[in-house]
Amino acid sequence: MIKDRSIVAIIPVRGGSKGVPGKNLRHFKGRSLLALTIETALSSSYIDKVIVTTEDAELIAEAKRAGADVPFVRPQELAADDTPGIDPILHAIGLLTYYDYTVVLQVTSPLRSTEDINSCIEECYHADAPACVSVVEADNHPHWMFSLNATQQLTPLVCGNITSRRQDLPKVYALNGAIYIAKTSWLKQTKSFVTEESIAFVMPQERSLDIDSELDFLVLEAYSKRALVGSKS
Repeated sequence: MIKDRSIVAIIPVRGGSKGVPGKNLRHFKGRSLLALTIETALSSSYIDKVIVTTEDAELIAEAKRAGADVPFVRPQELAADDTPGIDPILHAIGLLTYYDYTVVLQVTSPLRSTEDINSCIEECYHADAPACVSVVEADNHPHWMFSLNATQQLTPLVCGNITSRRQDLPKVYALNGAIYIAKTSWLKQTKSFVTEESIAFVMPQERSLDIDSELDFLVLEAYSKRALVGSKS
């Protein structure tokens, strides 16, 4: 039984965002991306605690309004542009009561559902895997990718003949950033969710949008309007 294991969800956010200023407080479906992520996590039947790690007072207030715990303020040195993403997670784990599993949910995946979270947890638990991360089938295949030298010559990233038909290529998957789960003791040792031991939870493209630019917000808004029209028809 999964409920025999304790699970904490950690939502990492910080005040600074160069690509999209104030991104974590931008609204979708009438709620901020942070609040939406908290609500999705709180709806999980497996997660015992939802905490937010941040250095920003406005984000702390928003997190508490949405029902998350904010048991500490993240140190400023763990909120810099070049801070590795795993560092705030390991810092949080070190301050929290021990949980068997740690789930990380980034607020930039607003279309991820509670069912996605539950299914990822179930997959990790039933496979007895040390970690499970969400992925999506990649749009762009590495067989069609190249690096360029100083004279703009193409060098294929994948050696061999370039295949022109997509259906002839094996499927490839990319991390979509929506869900990360790992056994806490393993995570403290490896300091990474992604190793050769990790397994994947495949999510559909329609729930894998990762908000990283203003263009992504436009796509999100268009998706929301399309979904609203569909629900009224």
